[in-house]
Amino acid sequence: MIVALPGASPGRSSVCDAGGLNMLFSPATRIVWRTYRRLLGYTASHRRMATVAMLAMVVDALCMTLFAKLIKPLLDRLFIDRDPSTIFWMPLWIISIFVVRSIASFASDYAMAYVARSVVYDMRNDVFTAYMYLPVDYFNAESDGMQIARVSYTCEQVAQAATDAVKTILIDGLTVIGLVAVMIYYSAELALALLIMVPTVALIATKVSQSYRRSSALMQLAMGTITSVVASAVTSYREIKTYSAQLQEKKRFFVITERVQRLNLKVAATSALATALVQLVAAVALAFLIYLATRPNLLYSMTPGTFFAVIMAMGGILPSLKRLTGVQAAMQRGMVAAEDLFAVIDAPAEPDEGQLLADGIQGELEFRHVQFTYSAAPTPALRDITLRCRPGTVTALVGRSGSGKSTLSSLVPRFHDPSGGSIRLDGIDLRDYRLASLRQNISWVGQSVVLFDDTVAANIAYGELSRASEQDIRKAAEAANAWGFIEQLPQGLHTPIGRDGELLSGGQRQRIAIARAVLKDAPLLILDEATSALDTESEQLIQEALQRLMHRRTTLVIAHRLSTIQHADQIVMIDRGRIIEHGTHASLLAADGAYAHLYRLQFSQSGSRQPS
Repeated sequence: MIVALPGASPGRSSVCDAGGLNMLFSPATRIVWRTYRRLLGYTASHRRMATVAMLAMVVDALCMTLFAKLIKPLLDRLFIDRDPSTIFWMPLWIISIFVVRSIASFASDYAMAYVARSVVYDMRNDVFTAYMYLPVDYFNAESDGMQIARVSYTCEQVAQAATDAVKTILIDGLTVIGLVAVMIYYSAELALALLIMVPTVALIATKVSQSYRRSSALMQLAMGTITSVVASAVTSYREIKTYSAQLQEKKRFFVITERVQRLNLKVAATSALATALVQLVAAVALAFLIYLATRPNLLYSMTPGTFFAVIMAMGGILPSLKRLTGVQAAMQRGMVAAEDLFAVIDAPAEPDEGQLLADGIQGELEFRHVQFTYSAAPTPALRDITLRCRPGTVTALVGRSGSGKSTLSSLVPRFHDPSGGSIRLDGIDLRDYRLASLRQNISWVGQSVVLFDDTVAANIAYGELSRASEQDIRKAAEAANAWGFIEQLPQGLHTPIGRDGELLSGGQRQRIAIARAVLKDAPLLILDEATSALDTESEQLIQEALQRLMHRRTTLVIAHRLSTIQHADQIVMIDRGRIIEHGTHASLLAADGAYAHLYRLQFSQSGSRQPS
C-alpha cells in the first residue's frame, strides 16, 4: 500500500516560495503523483488487508492522541482534586489504551507486510513477464546485471517504501494531526509554537527529499553495476584464474562498492543533518511554548494539567516529525525504483502485427533486397541481400567474422526486422505471420549452447515441447547421438545437469541442443557454428546428428570451417554485408574467387590435402 507524502517530489522548493505553485504542478511532480497512483492500483486486489492496515493505523494514532488528552485529567484530578474515581480508573484506562494500541500495532504491521509483499510479488512478475516479450535490442542496450538487479534489488526498494515507510507516514502523520488537535483543544495560544516548527520542518523535508531522490537514482545504477560485475566474475572464474586477473577484478569491484558506500554515507549524512535540524527547530518551538505559558495572562489561568498535556503533545510530535523526515530516504528509493520498473513494464514488446498462422509450411525462404542497420551503428550490417532457399535445401553462409552472416540468420526468426526489403516464407512476408506461429516452425542450434538448471529431459523437451513423451525424448536423443552418454548418467534422462549444463562436456551439451531441435521437428533449421571448438570425435558425432537433422529441412548453416559445408546445395559468400559470391562448392572453386582463396588458405593452414 502506497501513500503519497506531500513535499516528496523532486525539484520542489518550499510551496511558500513565489514559484511554489508552479513547482507543485511541474512535470516532474506530476510524474511522481502518477507513479503513486499507479502503485495504489497494485493494492486493488488486496483492498481488504489494506483496509485492515489503514484502520489499525488510525486506531494506533488515536490511542496515542487519547493518551495525551488524558494527561490533563490525570494531573488535575489526581494530584490537585485527588478524585477517588480517577485514582481507581485512570490506571485501567491507561492499560486499556495500550492493550488496544498493541493489537492495532500487530494488525497494522502484519497487514502492511502482506500488502507490500503482494505488491512486490505482482510487480516482480510483471517485470519478468515484460522481459519475456521485449525485443532483442532492449537486452543488447543494457547489461545483464542491470536486468537482474531490477528483479531482485529494485523490487525490494518498492517493498521498503510499501512497508516501513508507508507505516511511518500514516501512523506518525495521523499522530501529529491528533497531537496538534490536542494542543489546540487545550490551549490555542500555546499552539502558536507550531507556527515555528511545522513550516520549517516541511521545508527541511522538501530539501531532504530532493537530495534523497538524486542519491537513490545513482544508487540504483550502482547496484546494477555491482550485480553485473559479480555475475561476470562468477561465470568467468576459469579465465580469471588462468590469466591471474584476481587483482584486476577486485579493483574493479572495489571501485564500484566504494561508490555505493559514498552514496550510502551521503544519504546517512543527509538524514543525520535533517534529524539534527528538526531537533533544533523543535527545541526552539518548545522554548517559545514555555515562554508563552509563562506570560501573566496564561500563567495564572492555566492548570498544571493543561500545561503538561500541551508539553507532552509537543514532545510526542517531535519524534514523529523526526521519523517523517527520515523516512524520505526509503520513500524516494521506492519512487525511483517504481519509476524504473514501470518503464520496463510499459516498454513496447516485440512487434507482432501479423495475422496469419504458419501452418503447413513448405520451407521456401526468400530474401528480397534486404537491408539492416543496428541502432546507433554508423554503417549497415546488411546491404541489398537477395537470396532464395528452396524447400528442403541447405544454404551455407560463409565469410569473415563480422561480415553479416549471423545478422542475416537472426532476421529469419524475427529477432530483428529488416530496415529495408523483405523476407518471405512460402511467398508471404514474415511480418504477416503471427510471431509465435512463425517461431514454432524454426529450430536453432548455435555455437553458444544455452541449457537450463534442470534435468536432461527437461532441457530436450523445453518450452512448447514439454508435453513430449519420454519415448519421443529418447528417440530425439538417439538421433542426436546423445543417448550413449545419457544412459550412463546416474538418473538417465532425469539427471540434473547444473547451471547452464556445467556438469556436461561441450560436445554433450551440443548434442542436447541438437536433440531439442530434433524433437521440435521444425521445417526451418538454423545452425550457427554448431560444430566449432569441439574435439574430433565429438565433431564427428555431431556432424552425423546434424546430417539427420537437416534431412528434408530448409537449413541455413553458418560455418567458418569450409570442410563442413562442401555438400551444401548452395554456398553464399558474404563480405561487409553484401553477397559477393554464390554457387555450389565445385562452381565456386572453379570461379577461383574469394571462396576458393579462403578454401585454399584453410587447408594450407591445417596441412591437409585438399579433397578433389
